Amino acid sequence: MAHLFIFIFGLAIGSFLNVVIFRLGKSKLILFGRSKCPKCGKILNWRDLAPLVSFVWQKGRCHYCGKKISWQYPIVEGTTGLLFLLIFSLDFAQSKNFISLIYYLAIISFLIIIFVYDLKHYLIPDKIVYPAIIATFLFCLLGANPLNQILSAFLAGAFFLSLVLLSKGEWMGLGDVKLAFLMGLFLGWPMILTALLLSFFSGAAVGMFLIVLGKKKMKSEIPFGPFLTGSTILVFLFEPFFQSVFQNFIIF
Repeated sequence: MAHLFIFIFGLAIGSFLNVVIFRLGKSKLILFGRSKCPKCGKILNWRDLAPLVSFVWQKGRCHYCGKKISWQYPIVEGTTGLLFLLIFSLDFAQSKNFISLIYYLAIISFLIIIFVYDLKHYLIPDKIVYPAIIATFLFCLLGANPLNQILSAFLAGAFFLSLVLLSKGEWMGLGDVKLAFLMGLFLGWPMILTALLLSFFSGAAVGMFLIVLGKKKMKSEIPFGPFLTGSTILVFLFEPFFQSVFQNFIIF
């Protein structure tokens, strides 16, 4: 029952994250106002907003105007539910620390927003990354080795800032610097290095794949935030696996 509850809770949070992503892009108040269909403007009721269920029941279309609903909504909802379930199973089942569970769920939610928003708008929103940094900093002060995480954050941020300065903003943006700082605070050393390597490898692989398919050109812009956030989530969830994979390349 606990696993079922945390999954349903994750679906509900995922639905809220979709609202945050949409309203950030429209410069609307996040916590106020009824949800509306983006196509016809009709105010949605609870039957239209049930995570995953409404999308399936309405066959991916608005109940009022019949226009297609973006696949972003069920994907974000389902992904959030699964990630919440994984965190509950892998972390809370061992530590039984309710405070750390809430913290990890919150940070993962921040990372999901950044992932989707940067993928859509090529921008990492300050309204999300700054609260995430503050929350992570406060939590790391309660940990056993906060200096490790703080130094990791400054090293990761400084590395990305050097790339921004060297390329004059063509390779990276300042949003990536802030996100790298958050990653360092969250993961600490040496896992921040693992996450950065994974993000660069995956970014290069996806970029080359898109070029081969003709979807992108060599000079096309590809948002790097999704690779950074995705790598952070994977390394956090499966730290022992990535330690074994990269142990020949990283000095632990």
